[in-house]
Amino acid sequence: MTRITPEAGFLQSYRICAATEPWQKAGAAALRRRVFVTEQGLFAGHDRDATDAVAMPLVAIAEDACGGPAVVGTVRIHESAPGIWWGSRLAVAPEWRRVGKLGAELIRLAVGTAHARGAVAFHAHVQRQNVVLFRRLHWSVTAELDLHGRPHAHMLADLAHYPAIENPAAGWQLRAPGPAEAAR
Repeated sequence: MTRITPEAGFLQSYRICAATEPWQKAGAAALRRRVFVTEQGLFAGHDRDATDAVAMPLVAIAEDACGGPAVVGTVRIHESAPGIWWGSRLAVAPEWRRVGKLGAELIRLAVGTAHARGAVAFHAHVQRQNVVLFRRLHWSVTAELDLHGRPHAHMLADLAHYPAIENPAAGWQLRAPGPAEAAR
């Protein structure tokens, strides 16, 4: 049996969508714990908070992962006041970060989903090392702050660059280059 791994370059199909099935929600929670508790040490035990009760989890799913589809990226969004939306807990599994577009696609789904629901502003507290990515995606820094003992930027999305996404559950498929395409 051949083991398909992201490092081998064989994974080519990802679904970017709202988490609607129990396994997708459980996968998002497990990935958050892996990244924010185990890897980064930002939280002890778990990273869940009151926002989880009202947030919509979004996921990136490796459709052709060994063992079946797997949640390899996640972010949650919520409306804190009418028209005011927040994204938080953006995470991509370490072994899938080399795919390169998963975080950006989750951000596009997050802001586009909020835009379709009447967002007039979309905010996020972004870890300093990720500010460059968000700036490339038409976000601006409005303030610097420390959260959970780490430097963060309060950032605001430029909604004009994010078309409304009416049905985040349908999402879309993302095709990563296969070995032959990547070699070109």
